[in-house]
Amino acid sequence: MNQDLRICFIGDSFVNGTGDETKLGWTGRVCAELERKDPLLEITFYNLGIRRDTTEDIRRRVGQEMTARLQGDFDTLVVLSFGVNDTTVEDGQLRVAPEQSLENARAIITHVQQKHMVVMVGPPPIADDDQNTRITELDKAFGVLCDELAVPYLSVAEWLIDDLLWRAEVASNDGAHPRSGGYSLLAEYVLNWDAWTAHT
Repeated sequence: MNQDLRICFIGDSFVNGTGDETKLGWTGRVCAELERKDPLLEITFYNLGIRRDTTEDIRRRVGQEMTARLQGDFDTLVVLSFGVNDTTVEDGQLRVAPEQSLENARAIITHVQQKHMVVMVGPPPIADDDQNTRITELDKAFGVLCDELAVPYLSVAEWLIDDLLWRAEVASNDGAHPRSGGYSLLAEYVLNWDAWTAHT
């Protein structure tokens, strides 16, 4: 009997796969590989990544997003990934202060946990060293929060920041998003994550 799994990937442009010329991003690659490995697994996946979304934006929409897609008799998984946009400076100030980012993340996670399995992938680095410092600090704070809430958390910032392919693709694209090679790297990292294997 086939396993019916519904996955919601909720987040920002990195979840969306912005910059990937194949339009698969890391989320599409992950789901395709899961089905390739297990012929009995049938995945319906929803890419709910919105460009420029901060934790404030995601907090407002997460409940409605899940309700519209995860009602029924099937296994569900919600994958959260966000944070880069919070660390962006606009008009001389952060779009979202770190303490507010954490409050939003806590609200998002605890809401999802009420009905669904949830895992979280941390924010990736971009081509701006100052912003990367803020991203890695937020990444560490998210990790502590997820540990407190018993949610598996995959930190990718410090790994990708030194990866030559990721850095080259981000720098040659728009300064934030990689092309297909970078998203393939990220997908591979997620697929090799012990917690991911346990939840799928």
